Amino acid sequence: QVQLMESGGGVVQPGGSLRLSCVDSGRTFSDHVMAWFRQAPGKEREFVASLSRSGATPYYADSVKGRFTISRDNAKNTVYLQMNSLNSDDTAVYYCAAGRLAGYNLSPIELDYWGHGAQVTVSS
Repeated sequence: QVQLMESGGGVVQPGGSLRLSCVDSGRTFSDHVMAWFRQAPGKEREFVASLSRSGATPYYADSVKGRFTISRDNAKNTVYLQMNSLNSDDTAVYYCAAGRLAGYNLSPIELDYWGHGAQVTVSS
């Protein structure tokens, strides 16, 4: 069973950085592709990044490419999202998710398991 829990959200000034973590308390973490999505108020949930099972192949949305880095530690059942050069457009609830397919612009329906989300607010 996959149970995901995000941490590391908070309030940060424009240009600042945050690192989100997502721990899977189950025993099949390395069997799953991992992804991050986000949802801003009044908007649909959107793809941010995904990562293959081995961690070798990341995929990013154009809006975060070059600023965000997705990584995973299979020994710790954890996936990370390092976020740099944050701006107000990055303000959202960030969700980690587990599924079977990695790639660009994944749809939420392609992911099987979800965390409860972590709020990230970029504000001066």
